Amino acid sequence: MTSSHESQDRVPSRQRKRFPGISSRAYEHPADRSALVALRKLSGFDTVFKALSGLLPERSLRLLFLSDSVRVSDAQFAHLNDMLRNACYILDLEKVPPMYVNQDPRPNAMCIGLDEPIIVVTTGLVELLDEEEMRAVVGHEVGHALSGHAVYRTILLFLTNLALKVAWIPLGNVAIMAIVTALREWFRKSELSADRAGLLAGQDIQASMRGLMKIAGGNHLHEMNVDAFLAQADEYEKSGDLRDSVLKILNVLPRSHPFTTVRAAELKKWSETREYQRIMDGHYPRRDEDKDTSVTDSFKESASHYADSVRNSKDPLMKLVGDIAGGAGDLGGKLRDKFTGAGGAKGGATGDSARPSGAEGTEGTQGPEDSQGPSAEGS
Repeated sequence: MTSSHESQDRVPSRQRKRFPGISSRAYEHPADRSALVALRKLSGFDTVFKALSGLLPERSLRLLFLSDSVRVSDAQFAHLNDMLRNACYILDLEKVPPMYVNQDPRPNAMCIGLDEPIIVVTTGLVELLDEEEMRAVVGHEVGHALSGHAVYRTILLFLTNLALKVAWIPLGNVAIMAIVTALREWFRKSELSADRAGLLAGQDIQASMRGLMKIAGGNHLHEMNVDAFLAQADEYEKSGDLRDSVLKILNVLPRSHPFTTVRAAELKKWSETREYQRIMDGHYPRRDEDKDTSVTDSFKESASHYADSVRNSKDPLMKLVGDIAGGAGDLGGKLRDKFTGAGGAKGGATGDSARPSGAEGTEGTQGPEDSQGPSAEGS
């Protein structure tokens, strides 16, 4: 690794604000923080984490990329090297992570590693995005590195791709799958945080939107429209009935990333907040204050976020949950009526209520599957 402050000889194509000492708390999505806390509390997670941290072949991983990918440098993919150093400079990441370009037509990117993060982007992604769009992607990956996401991502990849070969871990298959599911839930949320980091690094919301659109629809910008693309996220959230809400949950469980439209809508909404403007004005949490951060305050912030999400959601299931929380009636009866169309019909609850209400935590997240290898982080 090299220092991000050693070489700023190449002036960026336009001036961007820098955030000295910025803490990842500045851009972390509340759902990311709370999902990570829930993951760490999951029974058996400590056992798996300690076992894999000591046994995962990180040196082998680095040698693999050295031997079978192209390492970004002044001599190779110099434009990506400039973006990487500039993103690390803007987000004040002292050590620039090694970055590799891997031959793969799928537009993917990832940040992995246990001791030190490694960033990998595919040729499909490099060829798909223009300079400003790619800058947001690189900032996204630097955000993962600054937040310390690489360790958990590496473990997720290992457990997903090699789940049949981890019999030596002193836990049963059911426990392993529970951990994989929880890791995926956290990683979906962490993508929302990294998207924000990408915006802070690129400081161009339109480029971030274009990049997400291209990941969804390919290199056909002349056929796409940002407003129409964002409208899809709104339509997805509020469309259908309770059965569709449950199907959305089932669709997202095996995936690692939020749907691209949802990511775009979340990022656009954040870019218009006072919170984002305060960061751009230089008012943000600092790393040297992290040790004094109140865990209780973090919990309260996450709880408040989820309460607001339920209250403001247009999804039929989330509306029902909000009604129940507000004392609007009996959960079992309301679910029965909604699913059967019985309206005010009386009758015993069938027990359907336990499943949809318990699955609420995965609301609003989708993405590519881990089982197919490195997932498209995109931006």
